[in-house]
Amino acid sequence: MSSKNLSKKLNNKVIVIVGPTGSGKTGVAVKIAKKIGGEIISADSRAIYKGMDIGTAKPSIEEQDGVPHFGIDLVEPGERFTVADFKAYAEQKISEIEGRGHVPIIAGGTGLYVDALIYDYKFTVDSKKNCSDREKMSSFYNVVGIKWESSELKKRLAERLNKMFVQELYDETDELAKKYGWGSQAMKSDIYEFAWKYMKGELTLDEAKRQCLYKDYHLAKRQMTWFKRNENIVWLPLEKVESYVLKCIQDE
Repeated sequence: MSSKNLSKKLNNKVIVIVGPTGSGKTGVAVKIAKKIGGEIISADSRAIYKGMDIGTAKPSIEEQDGVPHFGIDLVEPGERFTVADFKAYAEQKISEIEGRGHVPIIAGGTGLYVDALIYDYKFTVDSKKNCSDREKMSSFYNVVGIKWESSELKKRLAERLNKMFVQELYDETDELAKKYGWGSQAMKSDIYEFAWKYMKGELTLDEAKRQCLYKDYHLAKRQMTWFKRNENIVWLPLEKVESYVLKCIQDE
């Protein structure tokens, strides 16, 4: 079945792919998008910041592989961008993507971003008591989660960090420090904190990588704790996600 026909079968529904940092969400989302005529909306609270590319593991142009990506480089580091802002932005992009006859694919690890969108959270005082409602998902297709054994995920994170600690990261860290200052939130999050300390001689390279891995792994654990509360997520190994989604579309 052609990507055009697969797109029609989805009938204005949205595919959602979630999982912890380093689980392979973007890569599999790109593969699926290329087969069904999809466009990707990132649900990552770190990827929204401009100038923070290497350290937030944003997909490169090569990794995007010609698939349109949204939700990246939206605001300056430190600029206010709320969950409500993300929801409004994503809803607008979903409408635009569907208007082009393509399939919106949400891919990310920020659980509150995802929940706000798929359960249609209302950000008013009167509606806060309903924010735990997990019944309304009619406009969304399967929500698929990527699962890894803890040891394997930690290994993937370590391999990713080894590739990230390169000159481009140090150049990016230096630029952020000059622009926002060491005391800024931009410099105290993610890999930049440890890259900066390595650059200043406060940590060896091995120490910087080890401390960064510890922080990344605990972020992944927190993300999984959030997602596991959602009984609507279908959990699959990375290698089975693409075939599962395509089969579900074909069986519609």
